[in-house]
Amino acid sequence: MIPTTTISMTVNGAPVGPHEVPDTLPMIDYLNDHLGLTGTKFGCGLGICHACVVIVERGDGTRDTERTCINGAASFDGLKITTVEGHADGATLSDVQQAFVDHFAFQCGYCTPGFVNEATLMIETLKQAPIPKNEIEATIETALGEHICRCSGYVRYYEAMRALIEQDPRLTKES
Repeated sequence: MIPTTTISMTVNGAPVGPHEVPDTLPMIDYLNDHLGLTGTKFGCGLGICHACVVIVERGDGTRDTERTCINGAASFDGLKITTVEGHADGATLSDVQQAFVDHFAFQCGYCTPGFVNEATLMIETLKQAPIPKNEIEATIETALGEHICRCSGYVRYYEAMRALIEQDPRLTKES
């Protein structure tokens, strides 16, 4: 008999569960197969490429990204999750999504959900703690540097984020 766990969480602002899932079920499979949220992509399966990251809000209000290919669905029990599907407001893309479109910051798009989630978290952080303008490049590299794009679209992802940061005066301060 396969051990199971009953989980409940909030996904993209909506309560989900309780659902009984196998203890070994990866979160990406829960999102894709059980919830029908197929925006989160399975890239490497080893937690290296970060294509599968989602934003997680913990009980204390802190937010970070978590890889869904190497973390079980049960580890997300009780948390608030934002997937790539949770950023747009109807037909209106989020600022990050729009910046990626404007800069054609993707080719195949497979890594884009992970980049969207990580970049969104970076922008949220900058709204709380603006950075000196001369730290924009380092901040983008720190936030997005672990993400792997097999099509080598890094330059456009970084350009999109640089433009977004530079156009919003709330995100930077004078050195």
